[in-house]
Amino acid sequence: MKVIVAENYEAQCREAADIIEKLVRENPHCHLGLATGSSPVGMYKELARRCSEEGLDFSGVSSVNLDEYIGLEPTHDQSYRYFMDTNLFDHINIDKKNTYVAKGVGDVEANLREFNDVLNARDTDLQVLGVGPDGHVGFNEPGDILYSSAHAEVLDESTIDANARFFASRDEVPKGAVTMGMGGIMRSGCLLLIISGSNKEDAATKLLMTDEVTPKCPVTFLKIHKNSVVIITRELADKIGYKA
Repeated sequence: MKVIVAENYEAQCREAADIIEKLVRENPHCHLGLATGSSPVGMYKELARRCSEEGLDFSGVSSVNLDEYIGLEPTHDQSYRYFMDTNLFDHINIDKKNTYVAKGVGDVEANLREFNDVLNARDTDLQVLGVGPDGHVGFNEPGDILYSSAHAEVLDESTIDANARFFASRDEVPKGAVTMGMGGIMRSGCLLLIISGSNKEDAATKLLMTDEVTPKCPVTFLKIHKNSVVIITRELADKIGYKA
């Protein structure tokens, strides 16, 4: 596991964008695994800038997203399809037909079969990850077991609390989601974790300051991946006592 300590969030986003740019330039037909949430927003903005100003070409790139809320139409302003369109896809020259975000409405089991078919057809070359305060990645919540394939998750109360800031009220936060399983995540050629924020101290500590790998903190599985990169802000590194 490679750890990069960035001086601030802006530097963190540039570091992450550098890694993705290198992959796209070396493999113009690469398959990206993408994530939502606040952590990757700055990275997506930087990639969009490089596309418009520096010729970074996404025309041959395909992508699949980690997850989607159950019950939200793709046009809902808190759906993850809407997030990806407004934060990245609308601002780069990717063909949206080559982007996949799982369906959140309709028959959940049918949606999961389709999601798993997409995941089984091709592993991602790089998977972008964020992490929740409880250590979840995607919507793989802490527990006694983790699932390999895409599945439906009932969201932990701490996850609902963390995501409530994106909705008008906590009651509006969906209580379930479909998510890529840990098996699909771990099959990626590279895992790229962007971690910052004061509420991530516990997850960062368990990832970087202990040897434990446990389903009770899913992000700890990055320790056993063949090629994982963690980009952490200096502020968070100092808070948990991590020394590069």
